[in-house]
Amino acid sequence: MNRLQGFLKQLAPHLGLVAVLLVLVAIFSTLSKNFFQMSTVISIANQVPDLTFLVVGMTLVLIIGGIDLSVGSLLAVSSAVLGVLMVNYEWSIWAALPIAVLVASIGGGLNGAISIGFGIPSFIVTLGMLEIARGATKVVTDSKAIYIGSRIEWFGQPLPGAFVSPAFMFAIATVVLGQLFLTRTVWGRYCIAIGTNAEAVRMSGIRSAPLCIAIFAISGMMCGLAGLAQTSRLSTADPNAAIGIELAAIAACVIGGTSLMGGRGNVIRSFIGVLIIQVLQTGLAQVGVSDASKQIITGVVIVVAVLIDALGTRWSRS
Repeated sequence: MNRLQGFLKQLAPHLGLVAVLLVLVAIFSTLSKNFFQMSTVISIANQVPDLTFLVVGMTLVLIIGGIDLSVGSLLAVSSAVLGVLMVNYEWSIWAALPIAVLVASIGGGLNGAISIGFGIPSFIVTLGMLEIARGATKVVTDSKAIYIGSRIEWFGQPLPGAFVSPAFMFAIATVVLGQLFLTRTVWGRYCIAIGTNAEAVRMSGIRSAPLCIAIFAISGMMCGLAGLAQTSRLSTADPNAAIGIELAAIAACVIGGTSLMGGRGNVIRSFIGVLIIQVLQTGLAQVGVSDASKQIITGVVIVVAVLIDALGTRWSRS
């Protein structure tokens, strides 16, 4: 009986978010006859990979007490590098992808090195990187969209008989790996400790700086993978891609219960936050809600989801 109660308490925070997701599905299925269909499920599944990759990295950054506002721009610059190498230089996707991911990883690593090395708040550093990477994207592409076509779009298209794309399956695998890193490795536990009390970690003899820089670099690497996912879905490297997506990534993490103050977070719950945001956006679009009303409704749902999550977390600790 005690084991069952312990299991239910661990499950409670996830159930609150799943309940919000199911309520949204029920509401939009009632309002739109086209929502509760396999085509909608397939559409949602194949639109979430880019945001999912970003959220995995963002969750880790938030847990250590940082924040990364440059993820959208790093996504765009990695997509630009991918497009230029594949189209202008006729590289294969397997040759171009490591370079694109490396560029985004270096950007993330610089965020961490400057923020941690000089004690500058990551909010300021990543805000600067947001502008730098976006400007670099326009320089690389000459401010023009680069059409790649079938050489890359296969990664974002549903597989025959599977209904989901390779990008979606890769994103799910990344979520699982991110959660295992956070809960089953000593480095993941260090991340939580750093976000909870960095000074106590330092006094215990643990060098937190290299780990924090590595977490920002991992966030950059996730941006590179997100760039691949978005480019494959659009078949194009767009210099204006992913503007504002950093806010959606932060919102998904917060919906999932990740603390903006550090020390608490869960990659799987952040992924559920991604699903909530995508279901909400898809459903509102299908029922014909205006952009202004869509922003209001999205904000209300985010607040309600956070409240339900907080109540579930409080119950699990009682």
